[in-house]
Amino acid sequence: MTQQATKSQANHRARLRAIIAARSFSNDREITLASGRKSWLYFNMKPTMLDPQGAYLLGELLVDEIEGLNADYVGGLAMGAVPIVSFLAPASFRRTPSTPIKAFFIRKDVKDHGTKARIEGLAPGETLDQKRIVMVEDVTTSGGSLLDAVHEVRAAGGDIVKVITLVDRQEGASEELSSHGLTLTPLFSAEEFTS
Repeated sequence: MTQQATKSQANHRARLRAIIAARSFSNDREITLASGRKSWLYFNMKPTMLDPQGAYLLGELLVDEIEGLNADYVGGLAMGAVPIVSFLAPASFRRTPSTPIKAFFIRKDVKDHGTKARIEGLAPGETLDQKRIVMVEDVTTSGGSLLDAVHEVRAAGGDIVKVITLVDRQEGASEELSSHGLTLTPLFSAEEFTS
């Protein structure tokens, strides 16, 4: 990476951190997390992911993270991964139009109509079998939701080459994923917003 590209990436990261702090982070009341745990630290990434500048910056930083992986697809569990894959795929097309990354998402439950599929976004006849997959999540706590998506992709024959979270709450997800042979790559960690 050139010095100019490194400087641009650092600038993007600083701008994105400010947006997350203003739009998606709070520590003024106790909340219950998806894992059932109670916490005073709360990250609701949807306001950042649906902000025009936030989505653009996330797309750029995520494309930087997957550069050189030769990934075929990016995907993750609905609802958190849906905006992420929606801006990462076109960002990859802008960066490398000859080899963009395709996107999919995994439903929490099988739908009871249509194809009755959990994995959405694949064209007829398309599969994840022997494809290189990047998994994404908005906020990671224990890693349970992310592992649900990982198991679904592995069952479909996908090869997971990277796992990225926008914010790691640093509450066990990294260790849990490591026990399944995966390394969690966070764009940000909770401590960056609390220190």
